[in-house]
Amino acid sequence: MLDLITTYWPFVLGLAATGVISGIAAGLLGIGGGAIIVPALAAALALMGYDSDVVQHVAVGTSLAIIIPTGIASARAHDKRGAVDREVLKLWAPIIVASTLIGGLMAGLYSGNVLRVVFGVMALFIAANILLPFQERLMGHLGGSALTHRISAAVVGYISALMGVGGGSLSVPTLHAFGATMHKAVGTGAAIGVFIAFSGTLGFIISGWSIEGRPPLSLGYINIPALVLIGVAAALCAPLGAALAHRLQQRTLKLTFAAFLTFVGLNMLWKVFVG
Repeated sequence: MLDLITTYWPFVLGLAATGVISGIAAGLLGIGGGAIIVPALAAALALMGYDSDVVQHVAVGTSLAIIIPTGIASARAHDKRGAVDREVLKLWAPIIVASTLIGGLMAGLYSGNVLRVVFGVMALFIAANILLPFQERLMGHLGGSALTHRISAAVVGYISALMGVGGGSLSVPTLHAFGATMHKAVGTGAAIGVFIAFSGTLGFIISGWSIEGRPPLSLGYINIPALVLIGVAAALCAPLGAALAHRLQQRTLKLTFAAFLTFVGLNMLWKVFVG
């Protein structure tokens, strides 16, 4: 019994701490949490001594699984307020499911460093887009035809699967550029995130099914203790971050989020290219 406690207690504490940090940050910054959970969980697993080429896959896959319940709650709340565009969702959903599943299945073919590069580069892109919304201007020039919606869905789904995020940082400005009001873009983006999370989780379960070196009690690349502990801790701590957010100006929050993403992105790339 003492051996079990000694072996798993640091693991449990590390996951709980990850949930607390991600919950506060998610409430503070108004995001789904994937951008927080992935680097935090990957760092926690690495500190606990797990294979560096596996921890990024587990962090990404588990993050997608954690997004499922929070995404459903968010999407339902937006739908009750009429903020989910069902016609746009019909265009995006089938492509999102396919592209995210492909991303999850292909993740097993990529090394941990490849996933770190994808996360790092996209984190820097999203940070820059927060400060200078060039994505919205670019997508606005393309127009919101059915074809551009489907192409955008394919790109957002695939990248989101490899990053372990719900895709809101990419889908919301895209939908807004295509003519949706910001409320509709956010609400529809939340619903899209549910499809991303479900499909991506399935892909990571399958692709990681027989991989060795995973943390204990993992279903493919989805770590069940992390799913439960981080999910519960994040849900409990998110109101603390939200309360703090109301004391700060929106510009301060945007700059904080952009600075955080820049730090995380550069740190991911540093680990790959410098070590």
